[in-house]
Amino acid sequence: VSNDLILDVIIRLGKSVGPVGLAGGQVMDLECEGKPVDEVTLDDLRWIHTHKTATLLQVAVASGAILGGATPEEVAACEKYSLNIGLAFQVADDILDVTASTEDLGKTAGKDEDTDKATYPRLLGLEGAKAEAQRLTDEAKACLAPFGERAAPLNALADYIINRKN
Repeated sequence: VSNDLILDVIIRLGKSVGPVGLAGGQVMDLECEGKPVDEVTLDDLRWIHTHKTATLLQVAVASGAILGGATPEEVAACEKYSLNIGLAFQVADDILDVTASTEDLGKTAGKDEDTDKATYPRLLGLEGAKAEAQRLTDEAKACLAPFGERAAPLNALADYIINRKN
């Protein structure tokens, strides 16, 4: 693997945890916590989870693609896929917080509501959140269509993310 590819991955990793990545998403999440539902928009929520959750999946998948010799177009497709599954993961997590038991989750159920946290079910309703998770998963899988059967493990991961029980 060339030094240029390794450097590309290191730069991506650094950006993913900085102010336009995980750290920035966490700050925005804390700023929105406890705000009335009409003061937190769906765009705010998407920004938080794009930067807090999805960017980590995005850098992981893109790094594998880069180091595996993918073309720039293939890397871009992988990034779009992982952005969508990252958001789908968070939507599913918010749904589970409302629908699953503490025992099933392995953490306190209903915690988001107790802290008045902005969530997808809170902004879209439970059925709307489920539809959003499915939409994101469908978009993710469409990004991988050019890879054909080679994408089967990633497509299975996308399905698992929205069908998991904890």
